[in-house]
Amino acid sequence: MSIWIRITDFVSATAIPAFSAVIEAVRTLFEGDPETRRRVAFSVAMIALSAKMAKADGVVLQSEVDAFKEIFDIPDEHAEQVSMLYNLAKQDVAGFDSYATQLANLCGSQEGENCPILRDIIDGLFHIAKADNFIHGNELAFLREVATIFQISEAEFDRILSRHVDKGASDPYRILGLTPGVAYSDARAAYMELVREHHPDNFLARGLPMEFMKISTDRMAAINDAWQSVEADLKRQ
Repeated sequence: MSIWIRITDFVSATAIPAFSAVIEAVRTLFEGDPETRRRVAFSVAMIALSAKMAKADGVVLQSEVDAFKEIFDIPDEHAEQVSMLYNLAKQDVAGFDSYATQLANLCGSQEGENCPILRDIIDGLFHIAKADNFIHGNELAFLREVATIFQISEAEFDRILSRHVDKGASDPYRILGLTPGVAYSDARAAYMELVREHHPDNFLARGLPMEFMKISTDRMAAINDAWQSVEADLKRQ
């Protein structure tokens, strides 16, 4: 069943006074179905934090709205329910840190470094933030704070950032978690490990919605592009 049908049913069946009650409502409504709970919670997380990030930036650009729709791929018949959740999150007086803390519990006792779902959320938010070809200071501060709450290390955050923001010639190395001058065999081993870790099949295997596959395919494209640059550079040395 489509994740949007699940969310439409969820919104229709739940009286939501404020978005801060949504995560708990997801846990309660889907208590006997952990896979659906995970998929709906991930989708709700993306909606909520996208709304809060837009509010942090102070202005919602059409390019960011388009990027939001690109990630979400929302059918017309479910757009009203998604818009309702988005606007509810934007208007809620609760801070984004409250949502992020609740969402960190998606992984139980696991820290963000070992919780791919939380990294997927950060990746998706970066995709929206960079939609106007520039990540504003408020947006970057927002993303850093969410990553901190998710217990994602500075090194991991920097790798995610490098996939989305061009920081110069060292970027391909940063994306792969390498430093210039690394041995070719070590670089290739690191690349292959990232391919195994971030393959789109793993995205689906951890119970995330097919509708969000663009996050995974964009990530793999960035990793493959980085490896092509690093490999060419190392072979020239």
